[in-house]
Amino acid sequence: MGAELSESELAGVFLQLQAEGAENVNIVTGTQFVPGILAALAEARTRGLSVPMVWNSSGYETEETVLRLAPHVGFFLPDLKSLDPAIARDHLHAADYPERCRRALLAMADARPLRWKDGAPVEGTIVRHLVLPGCIPQTRVALAWYRENLHGRALLSLMFQYTPIPGRLLLSPFDRMITRHEHASALGLLEELGIDDGFYQEPVPDSAWLPDFERPRPFSSELSRMVWHWRDGTSIRPDGGPLETLTGEDS
Repeated sequence: MGAELSESELAGVFLQLQAEGAENVNIVTGTQFVPGILAALAEARTRGLSVPMVWNSSGYETEETVLRLAPHVGFFLPDLKSLDPAIARDHLHAADYPERCRRALLAMADARPLRWKDGAPVEGTIVRHLVLPGCIPQTRVALAWYRENLHGRALLSLMFQYTPIPGRLLLSPFDRMITRHEHASALGLLEELGIDDGFYQEPVPDSAWLPDFERPRPFSSELSRMVWHWRDGTSIRPDGGPLETLTGEDS
């Protein structure tokens, strides 16, 4: 699933996002395409792109990649999925994830320090941790590492949106959502560990938010609107201007 874009076409997508009012260009899991993304970003800058780039990743990065990205990134937005070797091996299929993630996150915080303006962060690193069902002890380990190594140097985003994908056979406890007790326990860890800067998410009640990339409009939220779809690239305007010609659910 997907479509091939030239660097100039990708630059056009970036410019469309800006024209539609986006406050940043959010690159999600783009590590395998770093050279092309940076070339597209450089072209987009020459064509008027002024919003920052957000590097939204799993945290599974090399330090060399972090340093290559740093001059071009406004915010690093990595995951701190788990520092538990068994979870990394059995569920992430990357036994080296804990060590690689720790090193990458430290490199991100060094390369993109927090910068504030009018009481809000305008540059920096925001570390996300998704609380998993049945894994509060593992969350404690991850948050304790964050507190010791990144508190004051990055911001934490504690997330509770884990949702089993309907129709997938998952073993317990990953076949269910977070309980109210687990939500309260995870929030209690913030107070216990003295983590007081960042964000936390309210529990997600159901799976309605899950995207379906087979649909022309993958997200059901009324707050989202398409600027490009992998199956229909005709929505890309060469000048990155507003999308006056796109109407209806096929936009």
